[in-house]
Amino acid sequence: MNKKQKITLVVGFILVISALLLWLAHGGDIFTKTEVLIEKKDELFDTTYKEWEDKIVVGLDYAGSFSALVVVVTGVFFFLFRTKILK
Repeated sequence: MNKKQKITLVVGFILVISALLLWLAHGGDIFTKTEVLIEKKDELFDTTYKEWEDKIVVGLDYAGSFSALVVVVTGVFFFLFRTKILK
């Protein structure tokens, strides 16, 4: 393995791990959510109500497809740097 192949593997590994850590930090949901249901309290009448708030929660559908794309691109660059097509 030459130096360019090692750098390619390290960058690909870092991107995949960061995408999966982002997915876990957002709760580890399977599907991406664009709105979250939040319970709020009305101070005047002392009641609670639920309201939708715009918020992106990254799911496994986006994180997994991004990780798969990174693995494919890393594999292509790994192969190209092996045959010295790109210098």
